[in-house]
Order: sequence, then structure tokens, then C-alpha cells
Amino acid sequence: MGNKLQHELAHTVAFFNPYPGEIPHFISYFGEPFVLKRPNIYSMDQDIKNQRITHIDTVRDLWSKTYNTEGKPDWSHILPFYHPDIYFRDTIQEIRGIEDFTAMTERLTERSKDLKMNVVRAIMEDDTVFIEWEMTLTFKRNPSSVLYGSSRLTLNPEGKIIEQRDYYDLWGDIFDNIPRFGKAYRRFVGRKFG
Repeated sequence: MGNKLQHELAHTVAFFNPYPGEIPHFISYFGEPFVLKRPNIYSMDQDIKNQRITHIDTVRDLWSKTYNTEGKPDWSHILPFYHPDIYFRDTIQEIRGIEDFTAMTERLTERSKDLKMNVVRAIMEDDTVFIEWEMTLTFKRNPSSVLYGSSRLTLNPEGKIIEQRDYYDLWGDIFDNIPRFGKAYRRFVGRKFG
């Protein structure tokens, strides 16, 4: 009888939940604790409420709301997801701190008549996010231009963006839309660097 009871208890599983709000882990009464697999449970609503990024869908949602509004882009909802010590770098500038980053977003909004972004791909691994995008810019006096680029975001342990590095060919993509100049520019770049 003792062996039968011990056998039944050994197969009894109890709930142990060190992560409130998530599916519990399991631990055996006898033997070593085991985790079936910590599920990737998240709530985009929780991310938005806590102003943190824990899943790639949160990134997609934030970026689509920033650039795909009617007319000018709006960063007001995404700025709280950036750390106060954000380091940003792209083809033309290097910025440190949320105040300078916010000023940069305001300048871009002021200069562009219309700006849209298509997120082609987005992936997240640990604290790194990669976004491949196509951005259509319409400036006040020039024809629309499509920039093809990508962004690498680094998240701190609290899920805030601590670093953003944008990669794109600003001049080539804009020059492509200027009659006669685009082809000349591409020939020049091909001869010098190709």
C-alpha cells in the first residue's frame, strides 16, 4: 500500500506560479522541479499600459500607429517606450537623450508633408529587435521618395528602447526620384564604390 501511495503522489503535479498573470510552471511533489516550458504569454495591452516592449507584435503596432496615420507622422504614443538615455544613430545624425530624440522627431514631422511606413519584416530575439521597412516620404517641394531600410532596436531589462540604429541609403533613394539625376548618381556610386 505504501508503494502504491508513493507512486500516485510522485505523479501528482502541483501548481507553482512565480510569474503572476502567466500560465503556471509545474513542480513535482517528489523529485526535482521541472518546467514544461515557460510559455511566451504576453499581452500587448499590458505592454502598452506598462510602456515596455516584450513581444514583436507590440513593435509592429507602435510603428504602424506612428507612421501610418493620415498625413504627418505622430510619435507621441511611442516616445514613452524610449529610455531617457536613448542613443540614436542613422545615416545623417547621432543623438543622445530623449529630449534631443524628441526634437528630431518634431523636425521630421515639420519637414514632411506626408510620411508612411510599411513594416516588411520584424523579428525579436532576447533584447534585440530588427525591423525591415519601406518609408514613403513626401516633402513640401519634392516628389515622393521611397526609402528602403532597417532599424535595430536594443531593449534594456525593463523593455525600454535604449538604442536605435537605422540603416538606409538616404541620398540614393531620394535621388532615384529626380529625373536624370538618379541614373547619374547610381552610375557614379557604381564606378567609385561598386
